[in-house]
Amino acid sequence: MKCDFHQHTVFSDGSVWPDIRVKEALMDGLDAISLTEHLEYQPHKADIPHPDRNRSFEIALKEAKDHDLLIVKGSEITRRMPPGHNNAIFISDANKLLVDDSVAVFREAKKQNAFIFWNHPNWTNQRKDGIATLTDMHRMLIKEKLLDGIEVVNDKTYSDEALRIALDNNLTIMGTSDIHGLIDWEFGVPKGGHRPITLVFSKEKTEASIQEALFNRRTVVFYKNLLIGRNEYLIPLIEQSIKIKTAKYTGNTQVLSVDIENSTNAEFSLLNKTVYTFHNSGELVTVKPGEIVNILIKTKERLPAITLLFEVISAINEPGKHPQITLRSAVTTN
Repeated sequence: MKCDFHQHTVFSDGSVWPDIRVKEALMDGLDAISLTEHLEYQPHKADIPHPDRNRSFEIALKEAKDHDLLIVKGSEITRRMPPGHNNAIFISDANKLLVDDSVAVFREAKKQNAFIFWNHPNWTNQRKDGIATLTDMHRMLIKEKLLDGIEVVNDKTYSDEALRIALDNNLTIMGTSDIHGLIDWEFGVPKGGHRPITLVFSKEKTEASIQEALFNRRTVVFYKNLLIGRNEYLIPLIEQSIKIKTAKYTGNTQVLSVDIENSTNAEFSLLNKTVYTFHNSGELVTVKPGEIVNILIKTKERLPAITLLFEVISAINEPGKHPQITLRSAVTTN
């Protein structure tokens, strides 16, 4: 499921009506969104007074009723650091989260069976050095199972440190747009850009199934053509995205012609890690969206099958590290 669980409208500090967020999500082919309005920060309240903090959700839900798009009820708990800003999604009533105590509000969200994630932990308004850092309060929230995930990507920023925190503390890896203006303008969609999203590996397209997948950390983030996640979900995703289409020798030579097909709208950068060298390119191979790339491989002898090992430079599985994938194919004989 392609999801964006951090968005704003005029019902907090955004610039658009909730129906626009629905229309943008439909144009981007998303499966689920959440309009996570700030509970405490209401800069438009003089123009749009709304004592009911569920109102944004209700408008979006009405707009989406005839479309195949899930609208998940959520809110942003807006506090100073710590604990900073956090999103609670899959809630039942946002009004009940208007709680002064910064820990009690997490407990109330959990009473509603919320999935809670830490927003932009690298935000320079709250971390001048831009480095996501666990505080004692965050450690307590994690220990008491009041914090389930963390944004490693927010808007246009990526945080190696947040990814490290996620891996070390068994938190779900999240990526969101945190959009306030227009998606197309902010992320250059008409020019080929895309919003950051969380790919959620759920068993069904239902809120309950997406929620279960999030609690069990089955996610990969897609951001600026990068895929970020744990190997157990990242590697199968990539190996389903790019495959060997054909493999056959050229004439009577020991040079194998291999066509690699990319069936997705992501671009992959692959670094050769096999024992073979290439005849028509360097060690780095780029496979653009929907493209078939041919590489000529000097195998030294004619093989009945080929196994290729690549390091995927356009993917991150740990800070400073990239996953490796294996592509296999039988060799076609003339």
